[in-house]
Amino acid sequence: MAYDADWVMTYINASGERILDRRREDVLGKTWHQAFPHAVGNPVDLMYQRVKSRRVAEGMEYYYEHYRRWMEISASPLSNGGVGVYFRDVSDRKFAEAALQLANDQLRDSGRRKDEFLAVLAHELRNPLAPIANAVELLNMLGPADPALRSARDVIARQVGHMVRLIDDLLDVSRITSGKLEVRRERVELAGVVEQALETSQPHLRGHEFTMTVPAQPVWVDADPVRLAQVFSNLLNNACKYTPQGGQIRLTAERAGARVVVRVRDTGIGIAAEHLPKLFSMFLQAAPALGRAQGGLGIGLALSRALMEMQGGTIEARSDGPGRGSEFSVTLPAFDEGAAARGGARAAAAVDPRRILVVDDNRDSAASLAAVLRADGHTIEVAYDGERAVEAAAAFRPDAVLLDISLPGMSGLDACRAIRLQAGNERILIAAVTGLGQGEDQRRSREAGFDAHLVKPVAHDELVALFSAQRRE
Repeated sequence: MAYDADWVMTYINASGERILDRRREDVLGKTWHQAFPHAVGNPVDLMYQRVKSRRVAEGMEYYYEHYRRWMEISASPLSNGGVGVYFRDVSDRKFAEAALQLANDQLRDSGRRKDEFLAVLAHELRNPLAPIANAVELLNMLGPADPALRSARDVIARQVGHMVRLIDDLLDVSRITSGKLEVRRERVELAGVVEQALETSQPHLRGHEFTMTVPAQPVWVDADPVRLAQVFSNLLNNACKYTPQGGQIRLTAERAGARVVVRVRDTGIGIAAEHLPKLFSMFLQAAPALGRAQGGLGIGLALSRALMEMQGGTIEARSDGPGRGSEFSVTLPAFDEGAAARGGARAAAAVDPRRILVVDDNRDSAASLAAVLRADGHTIEVAYDGERAVEAAAAFRPDAVLLDISLPGMSGLDACRAIRLQAGNERILIAAVTGLGQGEDQRRSREAGFDAHLVKPVAHDELVALFSAQRRE
């Protein structure tokens, strides 16, 4: 459109007629305000006035309520003193942007609600695991030395450990999908890790002919035992899925110079050559597996490769083709025995008796933790809510407080603040022992005055280290 110096429209093209829903005979020869009386004083009108008076081009995006359309509008001064106006309908883009923004808002809201649900789920799952772990530790300290009972206790302890790591993975879904999993490497004996994997995979191995060959002498590796067992178990489970009943599955381990190689071989359905290069891609399965009821989601091998790479190892697959079985080999660094010898064995922590207040509304958790600490020689007082914790701290005068956060009535955060205000308690050790392990939970506990934030179930060694690090006045 074009206007002269008196704001009389002198030109409008066919697109302008269509966009503005005006015939040219209805607007030509009329002033801007005569042709569009509803626009007086709106942002577009004000923009035009600025352009005409200042002789400077301007532009904007504007939603015309009358037409229910978004317009991209620009105006420029003309040599005759008038104004040239250019309209472009950008409604489709703006509506698409609005829809995308709504979708993003809904996705963020969904993600927030998912994170809240996972945090609550983790808290509820960790609470019953804590007394189980405490009870196992107490049985190890006080129970009979019967080998069968020791084996049963070890099974429970290992499975509790697996459950804890699975819960941690639930809270780190984004880290799993982005390849940012955490591994905790340590000196670990390979045969023990293999045994853990076999224990997990035992139900799947039934009905197959399974053999295992490992070195007679202990072989030590620098790895995360839980994650490494997860990799071995995944390979064994895959072999079981794709090997018919009665088929052979074999696990071998050997030292190869500075490396250790573990192989899982099977006589199953095999892998076509064209699938081998893509086998470790996320969500991908070989075509022969698609019709199998146990095919899974196709994430296990991708996760296994990521875990091995984070531990300085590799995982590879080979097969002679369909119907000819497959072999997966895991290679990882052997542990530097010289460094281990120089470092020496870890000395047992000396018992330094303390007065410890244990606070937890889960009575099984409180009682089992108190029993473990009493077996270490500490003097223990127990409370089951925040108000009683504050009262007990004043009367019992503890050296340390192990305080749950989610308590009925007064929360653990408020109880910590109240205990800190008591005379003489400014510098005692107060540690959160809780099923809440998110970063925000840890930030809140620090701000409340906690010295440490321990996530249930808490290992006995972790408590020993916590007390050993405490400075006693």
